[in-house]
Formats: sequence, C-alpha cells, structure tokens
Amino acid sequence: MRKRIFIIMCLIFIIFSITGCSSSIIGQGNEENNELAYEDIVNEIIRFHVIANSDSEEDQNLKLKVRDRAIEYVSDKLKDCKDLSEAREFIVNNKSTIESIAKDTIIENGHSYEVTSMLSRENFPDKVYGDLVFPQGEYEAYRILIGEAKGQNWWCVMFPPLCFVDGTKDAVDSKEIEKKISEGKDKDENDIKSTTKNKNKKAKIKFKSKIFEVLFKDKEK
Repeated sequence: MRKRIFIIMCLIFIIFSITGCSSSIIGQGNEENNELAYEDIVNEIIRFHVIANSDSEEDQNLKLKVRDRAIEYVSDKLKDCKDLSEAREFIVNNKSTIESIAKDTIIENGHSYEVTSMLSRENFPDKVYGDLVFPQGEYEAYRILIGEAKGQNWWCVMFPPLCFVDGTKDAVDSKEIEKKISEGKDKDENDIKSTTKNKNKKAKIKFKSKIFEVLFKDKEK
C-alpha cells in the first residue's frame, strides 16, 4: 500500500513538473521581442551612440550626463526635420556645437577627456530597443566618443527622434516606432514615384517635340 502511494505521489510530481515547464515555455514565448526587417529600416533611421571612456562606474555615469545634454539640444530641432536628408544636414552643421556641449559637460564633472564625434556608417550587432530587435547590419549613426572610448555605449534611434533618456527602454512604444519608420519609408517611396512620373512626363514631351520637329522639317523640304 505504501509503495502504491509513493508511486502515485511520484506521478503527481512528474505531472506538475511537466505542466510547470510548459507554462514557463509559453510565458517565454509571449515575451519574445519583435525583430524588425533590416531592409525596411536601414535607410530610414539614424542611430545615436555615446561611447564611454571606460566601464568604470564614474565613466559610465559621465556618459549618461553627456547623453542627456546632447539629446536635450538635438531632440526638438530634429522634430522639425521633414526627412532623413534634413536630419543628416542638421547633424553635420551642428557637429561642433554638440561636441562643445559634450566637452563642457565633461569639464563640469571634473574630467578632461577629449571628445570626438562623427556621422558614419557602422556595423552593429543585434540591439534590443523596448520590445523591438534592430537586426545586425550596417547603419548610419552619429557617435560621440569620450576619451579612449573603450567603455560600453548607450544608444537610441536619433531620427526619427525616438530617444528616451529615462532609462526605461522597456516602456518604449514599439507601435509608435514602427509607425514613424513606416511614415518615412512611405514618403521616400512617394518621392521616388513622383520623380519617376515627372521623368516620364518630360520624356513624353521630348518625344512629341521630336515628332513635330521631323514633321516640320519634312514640310520645309
């Protein structure tokens, strides 16, 4: 009898263990991040990276202060940019100002690190932003390098302006991000269609004028 009870208890334990594992797997599945398609976003965004001098706590905190001041300066101005080319132009034209802001922040916090920045295309690994995964690949990015730039970096999507400085990337509205990226893509596609349409129209006009030219030449003869 005791043996039978022992066997039943073992079976119950096994059943509960299997059920628990299944629930855990289902739960993990629900928390999966959504991976964006690289080809859909690569030409629609500019990333922003701030690289710390080192991984020391002091240097990492300094990196965040530089980040805050830089984003404070660019965020409202980037909202006025209508497309990627305008955002790119703003960054290039304000590069020295952003570097000065970063340098002043570093000095105010008792350091003398050099600061460099650049807008370039760089290869980045998979990065999670809220519940979205930006796949590995080459992206356009504006990077601020502090000192030796050997520490961990902080990053966000600079354009469309989706930088969050409160450290709560988990609270990022992924639908809003996808919407803004999609809006930029749609605008680019419309611009291409409009340009193609104008080219076709010009080609037709040119073709017609050529016909008239031939006809009138024949009449003159």
